[in-house]
Amino acid sequence: MFDMDGVLIDAMPYHAEAFRIAFGEKANQEIDKRDVFLLEGMPSPELVKEIFKKINKSEGQIGDGLVESISKRKGQVFKEIQKAKAFEGVTELIESLNCDDCLKAVVSGASKHEVESLLKENNLNGFDVLITGEDLEDGKPDPEPFQTALRKLNLKPSEAIIVENAPLGVESAIRAGVRYIVTLNNTPLELADFKGLLPNDSDKANEIIFKDTKSASKFLIDWCCK
Repeated sequence: MFDMDGVLIDAMPYHAEAFRIAFGEKANQEIDKRDVFLLEGMPSPELVKEIFKKINKSEGQIGDGLVESISKRKGQVFKEIQKAKAFEGVTELIESLNCDDCLKAVVSGASKHEVESLLKENNLNGFDVLITGEDLEDGKPDPEPFQTALRKLNLKPSEAIIVENAPLGVESAIRAGVRYIVTLNNTPLELADFKGLLPNDSDKANEIIFKDTKSASKFLIDWCCK
């Protein structure tokens, strides 16, 4: 089960920039784009609320109308600016996982349109299940996204592995009781941002942390196809 943005496709810098522009236009507010990476996995309205909390704005000060306005504008800007491409080695990895009994899912908090469009634009096909924000009541770090994928794949938690790149996604995996690995790719986050989520033992942590998705390919192919 793959997260999409930041794992399969290099879309997070465009998401972060789109949020920066939307907050500036709609709320005259500067934000730290790094916060978008920290909160990746949340549905857009919840992410907007969390960023307002970080800048000490209460819900009473912002209102649902402003949250919706920022979220809507972010989506528009993302469509206008994004030129996201699959990370190196991702196409080959997905093709290599076309072995018997290896089911593949994308589990993302993004909209169905965004997920389908980005996968199509990058010729990433062959997924058995797509879970998007429209399928969920609660996004990451709630376990629901991965639990929903497990149900649709008809798998037990012990029969799956999750590929994530963000703290909220790792927390969701842990709460769903599913094994996970982390592919960092080009995230600005550091391992300290995953504090309390990764194994305390450094050797065990190193076994599940990969510098990028390409370097995790052999591990995933061996896990699913051998």
